[in-house]
Amino acid sequence: MNAKIDYTLHLADTTLILSQRNSEWCGHGPILEQDIAITNISLDLIGQARNFYQYAAKLIGNTDEDKIAYLRTEREFKNLLLAEQPNGDWGQTILRQYFFSQYQYLLYQQLQNSKDEQLAAIAAKAIKETSYHLRWSGEWVIRLGEGTDESHQRMLNAVNELWGYTGEMFIPATYESPVVKENTGVSVDSLKQPWLEKVKTIFEEATITVPEKVFMHSGGKEGKHTEHLGFILTELQYMQRAYPNSEW
Repeated sequence: MNAKIDYTLHLADTTLILSQRNSEWCGHGPILEQDIAITNISLDLIGQARNFYQYAAKLIGNTDEDKIAYLRTEREFKNLLLAEQPNGDWGQTILRQYFFSQYQYLLYQQLQNSKDEQLAAIAAKAIKETSYHLRWSGEWVIRLGEGTDESHQRMLNAVNELWGYTGEMFIPATYESPVVKENTGVSVDSLKQPWLEKVKTIFEEATITVPEKVFMHSGGKEGKHTEHLGFILTELQYMQRAYPNSEW
């Protein structure tokens, strides 16, 4: 049961933190249409996070989604390091979303077959949203990669910044192996090759080369994070911690 709880929290935490990062663009997007698009993606992700948190709360007992999201510390969060990385410019935000959406789409495809009916149902509902996120971000990667000299260089800079955080997606955490054995979770190492093939296809259209022999950071799934997560949680959790049990 503890492995399933941690696994569910991992899925919830990653989508929550990425949602929080993307929401920083609200009112600051390059054009109105894309400002609305990235904001809607943030809302989709937070909706997915809520579904996972609600299920985790049921598994834990005597808690709720708000307590799980607002009252845990950095070391208790199990999100991917990729999700907490700074937005940077528009190109970096787009590439971060594409890397994650491509991974999440493959993950949800398999999670729909989970023996756990609740996890399977959440994945089946969320994959429709994720399909849009993937298409939208992939098109932007291509547009910027094969665009002007400046947009192309910005995408190369984004690849240099983010590629080293992609490997963690495919490294099983201690709680993932048990849920895979129970046919509850997804074997993430099996997603690496199809993910890489999809990324290569998009990168070829964007005239970007896939990096080789890059050191891969890890630890987020086990609660070891970069300095960025603390600042995210400070903003996210401020009201609940400053005014406990507030209601509107």
